[in-house]
Amino acid sequence: MIETKVSRGIISTYFDKLQDCLELDAAIVGGGPSGIVAAYYMAKAGLKVAQFDRKLAPGGGMWGGAMMFNQIVIQEEAMHIVRDFEINYTPYEDGLYTMDSVESTSSLLYHAVHAGARIFNCYSVEDVIFKDGKVSGVVVNWTPVLREGLHVDPLNILAKVVVDGTGHDSEIAATVARKNGIRLATETGGVIGERSLDVASGEQEVVNGTKEIYPGLYVCGMAASAVSGTPRMGPIFGGMLLSGKKVADAIIDKLRK
Repeated sequence: MIETKVSRGIISTYFDKLQDCLELDAAIVGGGPSGIVAAYYMAKAGLKVAQFDRKLAPGGGMWGGAMMFNQIVIQEEAMHIVRDFEINYTPYEDGLYTMDSVESTSSLLYHAVHAGARIFNCYSVEDVIFKDGKVSGVVVNWTPVLREGLHVDPLNILAKVVVDGTGHDSEIAATVARKNGIRLATETGGVIGERSLDVASGEQEVVNGTKEIYPGLYVCGMAASAVSGTPRMGPIFGGMLLSGKKVADAIIDKLRK
């Protein structure tokens, strides 16, 4: 019966996909634009990469533009990435460009998946695997399980590196520091917390703060700002794209050595 075939097709191919991702080169936590960009460039370089996002629709804050005006702004420095993702754009002024936020987010996701990245939605990463003083993977559960407070044990996914792309709360970095009594590569040794908005400084510092902050753990996007204590930047997304490209390049370089 077709009803059974439909269900069997979904179940069998899903579990094939999940089983293939139990050991990864890179696990990206959070489905925002910087993480998607990182997934694209790593997958394109031949790394096995999966991205885990707790929402039904990955994409982070890019979908909504600014205050639900579905346009975003990107500066000249990041336009080579926009062109890699084949996103339409309109020159605005002073080296700034505007883009439709829905098209932009859709294109990031489309290109990442077609490059070979696996994206799992409705997944929450509740912990990391911590072995021999190194972050070595992620501990995942269904988002509804955690939201309902159900006592259901998670699954474990090994990864050579983990990328914290969880945004303003930098949840993974905070968890690693809190649960393991270690110091991150920050001024305080912990998550400092993002500062108030300053577009120019925020755009530069989010890229500067994109790095490995503990063996096996990298940060990108707004998580990099939160960890290092730098300003947020609002609905300009060039820094997010550049941060994703930077973390991908760093991981590709590390894993190829």
